[in-house]
Amino acid sequence: MVKIIYEDSEILVAEKPAGLESQAIRKFEPDMVSEIRNYLVRSQKKREREQRRELSTKPSTSLSTPAAAPYVGVIHRLDKPVSGVMLYAKTRSAAAFLSRELQAHRVTKIYHAVVCGKPVDNVGNFVDNLYMNREENYSVIVDKSKKEGKRAELSYRVLSRAEEKNLTLLEIQLKTGRHHQIRVQLAGHGLPIWGDARYNPQFGGTLPVEEGEEKGSESFRTPASRGPLALAAVSLSFPHPSSGKKMTFSIKPASGAFRNFVKERG
Repeated sequence: MVKIIYEDSEILVAEKPAGLESQAIRKFEPDMVSEIRNYLVRSQKKREREQRRELSTKPSTSLSTPAAAPYVGVIHRLDKPVSGVMLYAKTRSAAAFLSRELQAHRVTKIYHAVVCGKPVDNVGNFVDNLYMNREENYSVIVDKSKKEGKRAELSYRVLSRAEEKNLTLLEIQLKTGRHHQIRVQLAGHGLPIWGDARYNPQFGGTLPVEEGEEKGSESFRTPASRGPLALAAVSLSFPHPSSGKKMTFSIKPASGAFRNFVKERG
């Protein structure tokens, strides 16, 4: 069952587990939208049962009409292997407001990633040209002269290092929103994410760079293994649709490679 972090009459914040689609393409495939809708339906039925019990003690009071099916407004998405905080709207007006805020860059998302290797700098910014192969669901860094590529930018800072395992915990903020952007850019700069079976060669993936486009960083020697992708959306900040008050919700991932840094984060 999906963990509900916060809920009111207009919004719902939940924690997406790794391995669950944000919004499935195929019918009947499990996804976050279905999980949230099922949760809201259960909550609605519970309220209706409680209302019927209460009204049954008052013979002169008629039962109310059953409420309409719950509305679930998708505001943003996370890749299937990525875990983290997700925001949903419970009304159409809230969905429209939050979508506008997202487009205006007034919704802040912070990610944590455990990467194989050591960044050259403790704080940095990566700017690349990304091309998405839609047929293969794969993105790659291409030369900036290629028109089919799109500009991708992110900033990072080192939070901690596990020197003995050659792992680094990074905090990441996206400046753009490209397909597989964090995974592709980090791998392309020599910092593939632990557990990434698509872009980390040590987990069976392929570095997402054209020949001659390899970026500089110290080499990595983490033993080949299997495990969940060590990438999580750990914090989400946004203005509330009604009050405009800034709301922030956070999680602390502690599974897989994140276990190497749990004590340090408290």
